[in-house]
Amino acid sequence: MPQIDNREIEMVTKVLRSGILTGHPGKGPMVSKFENAFAEFAGAKHAVAVNSGTAALHMALLAADVTPKDQVIVPSFTFVATAEAVALTGATPIFVDIDPSTYNINPNKIEKAITEKTKAVIPVDLYGLSADMETIKKIAQNHDLTVIEDAAQAHGALYHGKNPGAFADIACWSFYASKNMTTGEGGMVTTNKDEFAERLRTIRVHGERESYSSSVLGHNYRMPEIEAAIGYVQLQKLPKFIEKRRRNADLLTEKLRDIKELRLPNEPKNYKHGWYLYTVRLLGAKATMRNEIVEKLKKQSVGAEVYYRTPIHLMPYYRKFGEYSLPETERAAAQVFSLPIHPGVTLKDIEYIVEAVKKLFK
Repeated sequence: MPQIDNREIEMVTKVLRSGILTGHPGKGPMVSKFENAFAEFAGAKHAVAVNSGTAALHMALLAADVTPKDQVIVPSFTFVATAEAVALTGATPIFVDIDPSTYNINPNKIEKAITEKTKAVIPVDLYGLSADMETIKKIAQNHDLTVIEDAAQAHGALYHGKNPGAFADIACWSFYASKNMTTGEGGMVTTNKDEFAERLRTIRVHGERESYSSSVLGHNYRMPEIEAAIGYVQLQKLPKFIEKRRRNADLLTEKLRDIKELRLPNEPKNYKHGWYLYTVRLLGAKATMRNEIVEKLKKQSVGAEVYYRTPIHLMPYYRKFGEYSLPETERAAAQVFSLPIHPGVTLKDIEYIVEAVKKLFK
């Protein structure tokens, strides 16, 4: 639920009055302003604004020179865009299992999946909790792999005191309407490597380093000025958004901890959760039982949802990439559901959610 007020409206109006709605090559003044602010927030040398989180992932893979002959290791328990971006390059996504305690990609499984064709790995910071990036970085360095961190859900997260992207070659962010901050649609790519930044900016605008002269294969991935205007204001609000999400998550944990049938989300040592989603697990359940719980909550006007009920490797299109045994992924997909903690959720709402959940487990 986007938290929009007059500040975003005024900034968008300013853009409309300026007459500059997009920029060539690649960006206008508001996009530049947003990029500079986001790079500072992320602690990155470069930030490249794009028109979606999926575009960010696709561009990152192209900048890493991933080609149809390559393989890219990804989790299956995430939104489809992570594997979709790999497929768009013509490369093969290789799915590996998760750590059931965090729902993030299991580094031990990454090591076992590496072949001579492996070019990159894309760990996802699922639900707002960073993947084990330091371990993943060491594995990648040992095998000369590019690390592209899918930080689409991780605005405000910290790992060993550092922002997403600190242990990756490239980090990709989403500003979809439901994210911790939004531009409506939109995304960002951050990197500390000059060569990647130069490639990303070229790919963003049809592969042009000079106007109307494409030097590499690119795409139209520019972010419009209006989106950047919204994003610039949202970024200023992000600390308050995260504070409210954290408060709501802490309250749910405190009030639901006695329900033995549920495993609540945890925040490992040296991690700070971004709390994009508050995801609980119905222990030992089959999907039908979990789905029944979710439907009962919805009937009581509690916005419970399931993310992600069908692992990517079991989706019709992605079955062509092979058969996989991912038991932890499939168990999690059958048992998890998420409860609302976005900044619009009040203390009174939390009490209502808790009461509704407790009634189902009495």
